[in-house]
Amino acid sequence: MSAGLGLTAVLVVVVAAVLIGAFGLRLSRTTSDFYVASRTVSPLWNASAIGGEYLSAASFLGIAGLILAYGADMLWLPVGWTGGYLVLLVLVSAPLRRSGAYTLPDFAEARLESMAVRRVASVLVVLIGWLYLMPQFQSAGLVFREITGAPAWVGGLLVAVVVGVNVLSGGMRSITFVQAFQYWLKLTALALPVAFLLLAWHSAGRPAPHRDAPPVFADAVTVAVSADVTVRVQRPVTVTATGRVDGRAVQGEPIALSPGPHRIAHDTTVTFPAGTPVPHVEDLPVLSDHEWALPLHGREHPIYTTYSLILATFLGTMGLPHVLVRFYTNPDGRAARRTTLVVLSLLGAFYLLPAVYGFLGRLYTPELLMTGRTDAVVLTLPGRLVGGVAGDLLGALVTAGAFAAFLSTSSGLAVSVAGVIGQDLLRGGVPSFRAATLMAVSVPLVLATMARSLAVADVVGLAFAVAASSFCPLLVLGIWWRRLTTTGAMAGLLLGGGLAGGAGFAVITGSPRTGWAGALLAQPAAWTVPISFLVMIAVSLLTPGRTPRGVARTMVRLHAPDTLDVNRGDWRPRST
Repeated sequence: MSAGLGLTAVLVVVVAAVLIGAFGLRLSRTTSDFYVASRTVSPLWNASAIGGEYLSAASFLGIAGLILAYGADMLWLPVGWTGGYLVLLVLVSAPLRRSGAYTLPDFAEARLESMAVRRVASVLVVLIGWLYLMPQFQSAGLVFREITGAPAWVGGLLVAVVVGVNVLSGGMRSITFVQAFQYWLKLTALALPVAFLLLAWHSAGRPAPHRDAPPVFADAVTVAVSADVTVRVQRPVTVTATGRVDGRAVQGEPIALSPGPHRIAHDTTVTFPAGTPVPHVEDLPVLSDHEWALPLHGREHPIYTTYSLILATFLGTMGLPHVLVRFYTNPDGRAARRTTLVVLSLLGAFYLLPAVYGFLGRLYTPELLMTGRTDAVVLTLPGRLVGGVAGDLLGALVTAGAFAAFLSTSSGLAVSVAGVIGQDLLRGGVPSFRAATLMAVSVPLVLATMARSLAVADVVGLAFAVAASSFCPLLVLGIWWRRLTTTGAMAGLLLGGGLAGGAGFAVITGSPRTGWAGALLAQPAAWTVPISFLVMIAVSLLTPGRTPRGVARTMVRLHAPDTLDVNRGDWRPRST
């Protein structure tokens, strides 16, 4: 794909987002407009907006990249991210809307009648939001570098600026229009190229993986390495390289690589002969195609990792602040349930597609396993498999969809984080919301430029683990168990959220990535979620005197039918 087409695609998406957001500005005047679109969003419109913000860089790029690298195990990600909405539908959506709150901290204060719990919930919302925003900016840098060669921070800055302008201009009402448009753009940007890719695959005789061998270069391939990597060579091979290999400068000369690890510096090109097994970056497993197609392969301690991943994705959805804030925009609890059902259909349709890209990437872009840039498989396949003008146009469409993913998810996260900062750290109201927006996008942008590069879906998975370990127990017990006390909720939030957040921080900053320590930190939900639930229940049973005085009234409000007067009006936090 030419740089001109790629830049044009990005420009079209950016201009469309700004123009649609400007339309929302005409309708945004009150605080309720900025925070929850005055609770007037219809189920279909709201479901499209949820799909727009939920389908992030992890969904658009990350799943296909992880399937390419790790195989069938990674299909649990789309299953879990979709199934999480089923749990949300059954346990949370309607009661949460009936609470009348604007944000998760609002709900925490309304249910537990405690400013201390509210403050802890506020900190966790900001932590989850920033942890989720960081990979959006990193992925934007990856895509922008792919099409222009610009430094990685440029793409992240572009997304941060556009998101800031949209959120500053019209808040939730503007973002709703933008995200609904972006869902359908993302679906089209993946679905249309898939049709051409499958046609090209069929025309090529439908080559299939070799069952008992790792991927190989079918033809002589020149691989350009853009960042320093250490790769593992499986058998002796003589390559032609320009740049630095194992600390030695080479200029287009043959060099023999023995089995084992080799260090390749950035801006180095290496040409491999046909039939060479693809060297893998040291962090990725070397799997035969048979192993790649089966579950429980590719990672250390696969059973633990799989079940922890399932727990995080199924339970983490209900604790994501940018997802939950959407249910506050529905007119009533019935509309919230209908919205969730529509969302399940929209997500199910979308998540059929990344697996196709991961499978075809195994056949046609195996060099990504060597550079470690597996997240780029969705961007690379159209040009590789279709080629010509059609491949360039399809590549531009995919690029547009990728930027729509960054913008829509970042917008929803910015709104939710800014809402909490504006209410709990500043004075509330529209001016505070706008000041908070700058804080919401600037911190993760800085973190994205400083943190080491990780697979985008892995970082998003950590955000899910923090949400599952903190807000999931708070919501489930707060909605369905009247004996939850202020002290119990506080203890569970601090311990569960703190442990999961600490694990995420350790992974991002360079924790051990092997052995049980690496598995427990990379996928903490299997131990942090039970700890949070048990602590909330045990401490609540030990402190019955800290049960909120108005719990009976609150439980009636959460569970009464929408037709009763008790559900009319909005709850207002005492702090604003």
